[in-house]
Amino acid sequence: DAPLRFVKGAPDELLRQCSAFAAAGGEPVALTDTGRRKVRSRARRMASAGMRVLAVAYGRSGAMVFAGIVGMEDPPRVGVTHAVAELRRSGVRVVMITGDARETAWCIAQRVGIVNADLGDRDVLEALSADSLDTETHGPQMAISGEELETMHPKTMPQAVAEAVVFYRVAPRHKLMIVKALQGRGEVVAMTGDGVNDATALKAADIGISMGRSGTDVAREASDMVLVDDDFSTICVAVKEGKGIFANIRNFITFQLSTSFAALAMESIATLLGLPSPLNAMQILWINIIMDGPPAQSLGVEPVDGKILAAKPRRASDPIVTRALMRRVLTSAALIVFGTLRVYFHELEDGAVTRRDTTMTFMTFVNFDLFHAYACRSSDTPIHRLGLFSNPAFVWSVGGSVAGQLAVVYFPPLQRVFQTEALSCLDMLYIVMLGSSILVLDYLRKQFFPGYFGDARETPFEGSRDSSKLRVKSPAKMNKSPMPLPDIEFGGGEEEAWAGGRQAGKGVA
Repeated sequence: DAPLRFVKGAPDELLRQCSAFAAAGGEPVALTDTGRRKVRSRARRMASAGMRVLAVAYGRSGAMVFAGIVGMEDPPRVGVTHAVAELRRSGVRVVMITGDARETAWCIAQRVGIVNADLGDRDVLEALSADSLDTETHGPQMAISGEELETMHPKTMPQAVAEAVVFYRVAPRHKLMIVKALQGRGEVVAMTGDGVNDATALKAADIGISMGRSGTDVAREASDMVLVDDDFSTICVAVKEGKGIFANIRNFITFQLSTSFAALAMESIATLLGLPSPLNAMQILWINIIMDGPPAQSLGVEPVDGKILAAKPRRASDPIVTRALMRRVLTSAALIVFGTLRVYFHELEDGAVTRRDTTMTFMTFVNFDLFHAYACRSSDTPIHRLGLFSNPAFVWSVGGSVAGQLAVVYFPPLQRVFQTEALSCLDMLYIVMLGSSILVLDYLRKQFFPGYFGDARETPFEGSRDSSKLRVKSPAKMNKSPMPLPDIEFGGGEEEAWAGGRQAGKGVA
């Protein structure tokens, strides 16, 4: 006799191979079309509850005997729902790819927030009467199967892939198809995975992210980044850090360019007018090395406000120096030049350049500089909303700069080096009040002209409605246990993760 075979797999696939089913007593009974519909209906109900549905059958040769279906729950890991919501708030669109049936994938995607709640259960329940487990479309948020990907026309595939939120019943080759389709639209693709069959897609993606604990060596080698703790929420931290670093780089550049433009313009104007230099060489070196250095460096560790974190992902081709940044630079530099030269011209009324003249000019320029550093802590948040002590590094650097400046003006040995002299309290009060005027300018820019001077209000993406989307594949169905279980293969499908990019994007989070 032929050996007895026991088979497990996807219900639809096994039903095609079965001509009978095992009755209550164990004897084979002919499997009719009505029986097949009942099995599919029950499988759909189990799948729509978020279960993985596995069919089992047995037989010796030829047609098989259908033995039944088994539902296994593989719940989302703790924290995934919060991470998905946080990513979506920051302009990242999360989608999921899996080897499971549509209903299972859609239910899990709804649970973790990938699919809008008002589209999930209603559409799944309406589809329960259909025979196939893989034939319904859930409203405007599409779900695409691996088989559908293979039959799509190459010209329509990129658009269909860009609009999908769930990919189901996929094989390893489909992941690479998805990545290539999105990259063909000019999008940046980020993908997470942990298996050997993820390696090609991880390598092809612009940002490959593998799992450090449960991931295979092949996946880790193919990826650009490894999540050591296998925690999807770590990606949220990376997105925040990336946006924060980029915003702080812009703030740093704003401060440095404003100071440099102001110093260059001030010296140029004095030269064109045939006047002596407002600052001597030692004072200029002091400003560039000591006064600008520590405050500028501390801007790099400035905590980023929620407005920046909630901004859409930017294009990788977006310039660091934007029009809004240059407007801030030029207006700040103009005020610094105007205020400093006003003091210089006033002190030159006697016709001779004295130590007091250069000291007053020097002190005015430095005060403008320090107040401007405070204004550059954010490109959009008004100064009264910035926490005075929220950046300890900035407080210490500015405090050290003030102490050093006072020493240069009032400490006799340094007075000889920098050619300065002590100023009166009234002089210092006047200089502080004049220097603080740059805070007024900054307040007016942020409060009344945010769209003209602020980076967060600029729209980095124009054109297609998909242009702001960065997709990240979610390991939403990893086990809740502290050590995640590896993916388990059912009927040729595996739970995977994928992330796509943005239209015309060339953009990163």
